[in-house]
Parts: sequence; structure tokens; C-alpha cells
Amino acid sequence: MAVKLKANKREDLHKGTTRSIREAGRIPAVVYGNKKGNKTISVDSIELLKTVRDEGKNAIISLDVEGESVDVMLHDYQIEPLRDELVHADFYIVNMSQEMDVQVAIHLEGEATGSKEGGVLQQPLYELSVRAKPADIPEQITIDISDLNIGDSIMVSDLKEGRNYEILEDENTTIATVTAPDTAEEETTEEEEETEPEIINERSTEEEE
Repeated sequence: MAVKLKANKREDLHKGTTRSIREAGRIPAVVYGNKKGNKTISVDSIELLKTVRDEGKNAIISLDVEGESVDVMLHDYQIEPLRDELVHADFYIVNMSQEMDVQVAIHLEGEATGSKEGGVLQQPLYELSVRAKPADIPEQITIDISDLNIGDSIMVSDLKEGRNYEILEDENTTIATVTAPDTAEEETTEEEEETEPEIINERSTEEEE
């Protein structure tokens, strides 16, 4: 079910008007896609951030533009880095009956057995590329890692069947793995300590010359 978000039409695109919109707690935005013309709008910045936080970045939003409703997804947004404020958003119009490709966050659940034994949990992949109809796009993909021992890995091919979306990643891609504690760094440090006096002596000799 789509979450609702109200929007106002934005016809005056002058900088002064845009500044006034932001001062009122709203942000300028544009709606486009699905072979429809672009629409310039404004939305409440707090409501948009709350929607993304509660529903996820792939949420289907029923955007009410002064009485006209359209199903969209948040395609892109801009943050002002100094003030860390949302300043602009792009909404993409979706066809609810047509599949689309999106990135979905991976959430690892539980504590790996190997981690309890001193192993190091590594997660090379944080998002999965999937294809699905808009209503079937998951908010996140949760993977239980509790049974992972040292040396074990979870691959894309290990994900369970029965899902209503298609995973586009290579099935041999590693999602998570537990490795043995790495002693290479300690060995390197010891070697540097052994060779350090020789380097100091060489410098001392050059200075004396």
C-alpha cells in the first residue's frame, strides 16, 4: 500500500520564490517519468524525511498534487552539506504493473557463531540489485548469519526461494563471510621494528659525512 504525501504545484521558478519555499519548511521538487511530462512541485521536507525513514527509500508514495494523485518513488535528493538539510528531491512516476530494477539494502540479523569464537565478520555486499513490480519491492532483505562459523560464507545463491522479486546479482557474489583473525598486520609491525634501527644508523652515517 502506497504512503500518502501532499504536494503543491510550483510554477514560479525564480530564486526568490524557491528561497521562500525553503524558509517555509518545504523543498522544491520535480516529478517525471513513465512517458509523462515534468511537473515542478514542492513538498514538506519533514514529512518526506519521515516517509523515507519509516518506509524506506524504495517506498511507493501516493503523491497528492493539489487533488491529482500519482504513484511515485523517490529517485534522487540533494543535501546541503554545511547545514545537513534536504534542499531538493526528484520523484519518478511508476507503473504499478511493470517491473523495475532497484537497489535494496541488505540487513544482517543475529550474531555469527564464528564471531563469538574470535572470527571477523565481513560484509562485502550491502545492497542487492533486484527486479520486481513496485508493490513487491522489499524495504530490505534480511539475512540470518547466526550459523556462520569461521571460514563460512553466505552467497547470493544461498538466498531462499519463493520470493516475489528477481535478484540480478551474480549468484557467486559473497554477501557475508567470517574470517579467521588476521595476524598479517602484527607480523608486518614486528618486521618494521626489527629493521628500524638499521634505517636510523644509515641516516646517522649520512649526517656525519
